[in-house]
Amino acid sequence: MNPGGIADAPGEVTRLRSVLRPLDDPAIGDGWNREEIGDLLHPAVELADAAVLVGLVARSEGTGVVLTLRTADLRHHGGQVSFPGGRVEPDDTDAVAAALRETREEIGVPPGRIQPVGLLDPLLTITGFRVLPVVAVIDPGYVARPDPREVAEVFEVPLAFLLDPANLERRELEYKGRMRHVLEFRYPSQRIWGATASILWNLRQRLEDAR
Repeated sequence: MNPGGIADAPGEVTRLRSVLRPLDDPAIGDGWNREEIGDLLHPAVELADAAVLVGLVARSEGTGVVLTLRTADLRHHGGQVSFPGGRVEPDDTDAVAAALRETREEIGVPPGRIQPVGLLDPLLTITGFRVLPVVAVIDPGYVARPDPREVAEVFEVPLAFLLDPANLERRELEYKGRMRHVLEFRYPSQRIWGATASILWNLRQRLEDAR
């Protein structure tokens, strides 16, 4: 991959550049979904910063989005589809560095094959994390080497599928005393829902704004 080469990136990324937050200017404050889940967080909870990598890969058949299936016995979100990522550690210079480190640790893709582009809006999880999604282009020649302790599978979903409103369901369920909305993509081989689906929805909104 050309290290400075946004020209080599998928066309969607070129459009995203104008609406993503700059890599050095993350949003400050709570996640955009605070109203939906705020009552599920203990009033005294101190949110932990985390970062995920929303990796886009240029393929001949269209852009793919890299996702993982987490192993079933993990403490947080076990058995769920997610982006590579995790807690921002003290040694990480920022959320971008954390996303790159976690991607290397979880699926074996080194930073040299990843080109960060910009940031989406932070998202809160009911497990007490404030997650900052880092959008990046991944070299299509990458080879995934998942850590079996954390990742059961690495796969790609066509971005076109995720951008099609017909493939996204907004489910309503009662939880902890009131009705809540949960997003879920109707992808044939995996259930993509919850925080991951919300981040993908945020990505779709950004792309729609760039038209």
